[in-house]
Amino acid sequence: MTLGNGAAALDDIRVLDLAGEIGEYCTKLLADLGADVIKIEPSGGDPVRHLPPFYGDEEGVNRSLYWLNLNTNKRSITLDIEKPEGRSVFEKLVGTADVVVETFDPGYLDGLGLGYETLSKIKPDIILTSITGFGQTGAHAHYKAPDIVGVAMGGIMWLAGDPRDPPNVPPWKQGYISVSIHAAGGTLTALYHRDMTGEGQHVDVSMQEAVSIAQETAMQTWDMIEALRCRNAHKGVIPVDVPGIGPYECRDGWVFGYVGSPAGATWGDLLTWMIEEEKAEDLGDEPYKSFCEGLNLRFLSTLTQDPATIAEKFQRMAHINEVLRRFVKTKVKWEMYEQAQRRRLLFGLVSTPEDIAKNPQLQHRRWLTPVEHPELGATLEYPGPPYRLSGTPWAIRRRPPGVGEHQNEVLEEAAS
Repeated sequence: MTLGNGAAALDDIRVLDLAGEIGEYCTKLLADLGADVIKIEPSGGDPVRHLPPFYGDEEGVNRSLYWLNLNTNKRSITLDIEKPEGRSVFEKLVGTADVVVETFDPGYLDGLGLGYETLSKIKPDIILTSITGFGQTGAHAHYKAPDIVGVAMGGIMWLAGDPRDPPNVPPWKQGYISVSIHAAGGTLTALYHRDMTGEGQHVDVSMQEAVSIAQETAMQTWDMIEALRCRNAHKGVIPVDVPGIGPYECRDGWVFGYVGSPAGATWGDLLTWMIEEEKAEDLGDEPYKSFCEGLNLRFLSTLTQDPATIAEKFQRMAHINEVLRRFVKTKVKWEMYEQAQRRRLLFGLVSTPEDIAKNPQLQHRRWLTPVEHPELGATLEYPGPPYRLSGTPWAIRRRPPGVGEHQNEVLEEAAS
């Protein structure tokens, strides 16, 4: 078990976690900052416990790697809040809590007599954070919203992928992750307001609204010129293949280049490197040499100014790109990355999970965090912090809990 050194940022905050899959990353973020997050599960355990992949490819309520990743530092009890005795226990717990996080359909808690108005009578400064697909109000409020619906209705599926493909689903439930991040931010803002004023509030978080923020300038493009940004894959807002911009295949993987931007070395520097290694082919000769040296963002802004030269420019760029692809293909990805970085050329690794695990920068910062799991007879490595607080550090203080593991101690605390 990795233990934190020093006080945690939220170590005086208690959170009652009624969140399903859409909101479990929110409560993880709060727990990893030190909040006492009490995971309230049904008697058979959170359904997320049964989602693959599983440790050792063996299914079990404590073996889902997906569930384990989302539930570090939490305590677990089982409770049926639809039954009178369960509601009574929950109300007692609310009296000890600062925050309740839930992901039920709008109106569900009100129907049980556990909505915000009731909770605020039990604890006047309570904060209720509700995470749903479309928010608590409106025509779509009661629509079902798995992750694919959130990323579709939020707009980013339209922008994701190659233009030859249909709209793409971003990998691994980015809708859930996005709404959880914003829910955590909204909860922390409400906590700050409570500390300043003594007032609690209801935080209403919509996945559609949270995801829509990730569209970059797509909404502004429509608002200002009524033009739709479309899927351009690596090209982004640049609608053509530009040498040095985009993914390039190495012998053992991929790198991503952005040569020609103001932040790094120029295409002329890249050409010099290729000439030194005798891989420039005919790019060191005219007309390609001068053309390469002029490849930058200013060139792109004037690309179509002279219609008579557009076809010739496109042909030259295509040839230069093919020569560059052959050059990059001679190298392994780490060699390409490190050599390019020494020359201030903007090439980065397209990292696989293995690359992340072996990344020397992350290893230096001890980003992967070992956590002992006695019930598995193993130590698992967890992703480390998304931020570093010098005075109130992030830390994994306990492994994810078993179903109802902390039932007695939590109920005893509520009764005392």
